[in-house]
Amino acid sequence: MVGGPLLVGVLFVSEPAKADFRLCNNTSSRIGVAIGYKENETWTTEGWWNIAARSCETILRGGLVARFYYIYAVDYDRGGEWSGQAYMCSREKEFTIKGTEDCLARGFDRTGYFEVDTGDQPSWTVQLTESADQAPMTPLQSRVPLVPTTPPAAPKQPAQPPQRGRN
Repeated sequence: MVGGPLLVGVLFVSEPAKADFRLCNNTSSRIGVAIGYKENETWTTEGWWNIAARSCETILRGGLVARFYYIYAVDYDRGGEWSGQAYMCSREKEFTIKGTEDCLARGFDRTGYFEVDTGDQPSWTVQLTESADQAPMTPLQSRVPLVPTTPPAAPKQPAQPPQRGRN
């Protein structure tokens, strides 16, 4: 979930009042945010929302169309990012991209987003923080097709000395 030099925490909050997907930037930096979601069997990624320090923005208006959403964010002022293992397409300029396959071949960047489980709530707010005091979140299994990677080699165990019996 966390990459780059910035240590962050993520807090998810359900809000019953309005049916929107909101993101709050609780850092002292300006950030850029991209979102991914699946609607009617089609994956879509969109970006960028520029969010000032210590402020919130509505990313998607109206009732949520999916249970799982995916977020990628960058810290413009101090560097670092909020990322994950769900790889989807993005680009440096404003974008709306349909599909998550062949990002590079289609001229886009391949970017790792982190998963947000809204629990089928009608609205949701994600809080991005720079707090090192929050406990790390357990990664969720992604609902986005992942590119298989070769598992790391198991560390070699040192040879055990033979057991000696007592006489």
